[in-house]
Amino acid sequence: LHIKDIAVIGMMSAILIATFLVIGFLPNIELVSLLIILYTLVFGWKAIFIIYTFVLVDGIIYGFGLNWVLYLYVWLILFLIARLFKNLRSPFYWGIISGLFGLFFGAFDSLIYVVIGGVNTGIAHWVAGIGYDVLHCIGNFITALLQTN
Repeated sequence: LHIKDIAVIGMMSAILIATFLVIGFLPNIELVSLLIILYTLVFGWKAIFIIYTFVLVDGIIYGFGLNWVLYLYVWLILFLIARLFKNLRSPFYWGIISGLFGLFFGAFDSLIYVVIGGVNTGIAHWVAGIGYDVLHCIGNFITALLQTN
């Protein structure tokens, strides 16, 4: 990495963190997914540094609990999905991808509970949050569609 890369990573991480903090009160309406997709498309593999700077700062601000453990792998999953579909140019398809990611966010979160309490605990946790996952899906779809259009 060059000095310019480090500065850009710092600035993009700051935007990600600030966005997360400013609209964090909204239930499962967020721009983090969109920004991670955009950062992945623009910066390629360097986006990993942005993602994990965000995850580290999130842990410092909110604590290193179960949500933080989720963030260790959930944003990597989104990064890998964005890398896989990096040649897509249609905002509609990015809306679908981001929406599906939001819909399955609770399933990704439930993996922690499978490890801690078993499959039944993980399923119960996922089912209990499906309403929020639907909101997350709709919010991600709309923000991706609006921002990439």
